[in-house]
Amino acid sequence: MKAFGYTTATPTLSDSSLQAIELADPVATGHDILVAVEAISVNPVDTKIRANVSPDNGYKVIGWDAVGTVKAVGDKVSLFNVGDRVFYAGDLTRQGSNAELQLVDERIVGLAPTSLSNSEAAALPLTSITAWELLFDRLQIEKSQNNKPTSVLVIGAAGGVGSILVQLAKQLTNLTVVGTAAREESANWLKGLGVDHVLDHSKNLNEQRLAADLNEFDYVVSLTHTDQHLDSIMEVIKPQGKLALIDDPASFDILKLKRKSISLHWEFMYTRSMFQTEDMIAQHQLLSELATLVDNGTIKTTLGEHLGKINVANLIKAHGILESHKARGKLVLEGFE
Repeated sequence: MKAFGYTTATPTLSDSSLQAIELADPVATGHDILVAVEAISVNPVDTKIRANVSPDNGYKVIGWDAVGTVKAVGDKVSLFNVGDRVFYAGDLTRQGSNAELQLVDERIVGLAPTSLSNSEAAALPLTSITAWELLFDRLQIEKSQNNKPTSVLVIGAAGGVGSILVQLAKQLTNLTVVGTAAREESANWLKGLGVDHVLDHSKNLNEQRLAADLNEFDYVVSLTHTDQHLDSIMEVIKPQGKLALIDDPASFDILKLKRKSISLHWEFMYTRSMFQTEDMIAQHQLLSELATLVDNGTIKTTLGEHLGKINVANLIKAHGILESHKARGKLVLEGFE
């Protein structure tokens, strides 16, 4: 099969950072299904792994978002059949989705939404799992419109995770949703997704909060540059509030949380698959629920830009856009050449 990966980690992106590789076709056993990949999206985790993680066996195939068709199933598979159209984010410890064929554990896979094209569906799995787990598992926000009104500030809300998180929060909870964006087009994107207010994270957040007559936030979700925003977060978060993050801050002074008794919650969507947790099937269940929400029109795809075929040039282009921190929504590639 054809795959795309690298033999040497490259902190600085170049035209040789990724290469085409020929690999043997994988064989499905146990809980694995074998998927013929049809569309993928590219995420910040791809760039981080490419930049920092050296291959263990001479090459590394990255990519953790895919839509495809089940070609074979292992002997313990009960959730899927050959021919099913599925979507998933995969497992960080295994071969990625930048390949024509991929093995993936059925317990982290869902049937793809029937109302979306392959490219539209490929934009959803990784970010949706991250947003869902952050809201409902880590912060333990209840999925109800009848709860006491509360509020969430989402820093970096126009990116991949933020674009789905604000939708889930608006559609499934009673939260007032405030997102941040530093560019006008990103702010307009968020307004189109239904956020109640947009603040500019390049300016003083607390001054903007007060000007908008907003109370301190019950929850703050920081999706990028948490170390740079921590002081501002401490100004705008309510005493005894909850802070959740997904990024990798170079430094983090946790003592700043003490005065307001802020609890800290970290979301890493690969934890369940990486450690084969007892509740690993929760990702299958949430993807199934997400597909229903998409098909009934409650949630819409966060596809930002379709970059063309799955090849070296387009993958490198996607890495470059992500490293520029100017992506809005998800970057998707479709079909192998």
